Amino acid sequence: MISHPSRHCAVELQALPSRIGQVRRIVSAQLRYWHLDPLIDRAALGVTELLTNVHRHAQPDKTCTVEIELLLDRLMVSVRDHDPRLPVVDGASAGEDDDSLSTGGRGLAMVAAVSESWGVRPDGEAGKVVWFTLPTPSAVRAAATRPPRRTVADKPVRRFAEVEHAVDLRRPEGTPARFTVAG
Repeated sequence: MISHPSRHCAVELQALPSRIGQVRRIVSAQLRYWHLDPLIDRAALGVTELLTNVHRHAQPDKTCTVEIELLLDRLMVSVRDHDPRLPVVDGASAGEDDDSLSTGGRGLAMVAAVSESWGVRPDGEAGKVVWFTLPTPSAVRAAATRPPRRTVADKPVRRFAEVEHAVDLRRPEGTPARFTVAG
């Protein structure tokens, strides 16, 4: 049984400065709807940085798709564009001057700083997806309140004979087990 089904939201847009603000508001509203208010600032910042990169660097066009997906304990945010070139993390290796006051080339570093994980993958022959994840507040709470995992030495030892005679009382003997996936 799936207790919390996946949730998904996608927006296709031209990565223009006026559109970036609109997508920030859409992402914020969607996270409020999913009751994930604590993630709004980090998700909006990450989306802004990724869309700014599309605006500044993507070729041949600025068309992209922003997707947010709520999995059981993670929020995945991704931006798909039509430029197969993979991003460069720091501005100096991209040919920009190495000025300590420069603001160029820091977008992915900011995404890395606010997220749990991030990455990039090719998307077919003509595009890529840049993504990042954030743990949901319930996942953070669960990890903090979860009792420590028991080690093998802590578990009671079962002899093979005890397991051999185990019977599943939920179905008549000889009846094949059936699995149903709720979706």
